[in-house]
Amino acid sequence: MKKLYKNLLFLIPFVATVSCTSELDNDPIGLLTLDQVDTDPTLETVESAVESAYQPLRNTLNGLIPDWRWDLGTVFRNDIILQDMAANDMNKKWNPDGDQAWMDEIGNFNFTPENQAFNGIWTYDYEGVSRSNLAIGFLTDEGIVGKTGISESRRNQLLSEVYFLRAYYYFDLVNNFGDVPLILKSPDSFEEAFSVSVRAPRSEVLDQIAIDLQSAKELAPRVKNDATDPWRVSIGAVIALQAKIALYNENWSEVLSLIAELDNLGFYGLNDNYFDAFDASKEFNDQEVIFAYDHRSGENPVNGNGLAAVAGWGFFAPTEDFLAAFEPNDPRLAYTINVAGQHSPKIMGAIDDYKGNDDSPGNKVYIRYADVLLWKAEALNESGKPTEAIPIINQIRERAKNTPTADGTVVPEATLAPREETGDQAQVRTWIQSERRVELGFESHRFNDLKRWGIAETVLQGLGKNFQAHNKLYPIPQTDIDKSGGTITQNPGY
Repeated sequence: MKKLYKNLLFLIPFVATVSCTSELDNDPIGLLTLDQVDTDPTLETVESAVESAYQPLRNTLNGLIPDWRWDLGTVFRNDIILQDMAANDMNKKWNPDGDQAWMDEIGNFNFTPENQAFNGIWTYDYEGVSRSNLAIGFLTDEGIVGKTGISESRRNQLLSEVYFLRAYYYFDLVNNFGDVPLILKSPDSFEEAFSVSVRAPRSEVLDQIAIDLQSAKELAPRVKNDATDPWRVSIGAVIALQAKIALYNENWSEVLSLIAELDNLGFYGLNDNYFDAFDASKEFNDQEVIFAYDHRSGENPVNGNGLAAVAGWGFFAPTEDFLAAFEPNDPRLAYTINVAGQHSPKIMGAIDDYKGNDDSPGNKVYIRYADVLLWKAEALNESGKPTEAIPIINQIRERAKNTPTADGTVVPEATLAPREETGDQAQVRTWIQSERRVELGFESHRFNDLKRWGIAETVLQGLGKNFQAHNKLYPIPQTDIDKSGGTITQNPGY
């Protein structure tokens, strides 16, 4: 029986984009088939396959592809580049230099389809799809399920997790690239692998995402966290992602309905202290984080947050425009970026620790309740109820104001004054957009926000960036177009 390694390193749908050997470079899509992985899966195999599907969400250095492949954009997950740098919240480094110039190209919008940032996120997301498909294949195969002896409740839980994960990866893909290949099972042959090497319409992918999330919701245990592994996908994460997708589709009534459903669980609220959601010493003991990747120190293979090491090399500096977005004495600024210390506490998971540590335990937070509350405020405002949105904005501001500063002092009383009641929808919209930027800074949301609000061109060109209308979608990685023999087409404008 062939062994299924825990990290399933080579279960990649488009191997040609990430492989390091000439033999793999000659493969087409190259996804390993199920019989190549394991001819007799065990319960441990199935559990490992599910855990492996989480790993493309991590920021462990070389966590998926070894050997420091900066040329492939795969040293760590690229959200921070494609969101924060692209939106002009972040510069590549504190001291500009020529190192990794491809990141500067993203921030300046002077890139080509050969830029490795696109290959990097494409690789990570399709790796996640591939691993999710493998796990779904195991868990829906009655023969395999019978051999493993897995309980029905455990099977349902694991299926819920991987349906969510597949949906999450595909949602990221359509936001970045639009139409993308839709692969829902491990190909049985290279011929079948070639046949799926075409772009499906974005609407079709979104339909599949909705199906996956509905399945995940029906199967998920009705608990806040798994008692043994609190990092696992929960019913709350599923509902929150459904609400986020409704937000992006501007289905305001559905957003409000889903957030009401989430609130009815009684699991989530704002932490008293803004930084608790990011503090590595308080992971999974707070009430705000809904979904995060659990980085852990001291594991083999390494599973730490490698971005802390990258920060130690001088990366991830704020732009002056980002710093200016914060109101005077807002405690969130120092928790987001320590200008004097030249690092981001949010990214590292501690106020003054882990900088330079490539095995730090700080989690990557993907969804938290403050984000959800701002979705609710936006949905209310866009539904013509601005006066109902304002108390939510003020709730976010009040929590920030009541958070002690990073150096332990108390903020002045006049800090972050409440927004006044008004029926002016445009004014409330501006307040929500401003609040999202400072509340969620450096959490890889900003570029998607600018795009979905329809203001990316105005904002970024106003900052001197070369942003053009077609940049709302990134180019498909040129290597994948080439390897597909042209069956994967390029986005307009590239």
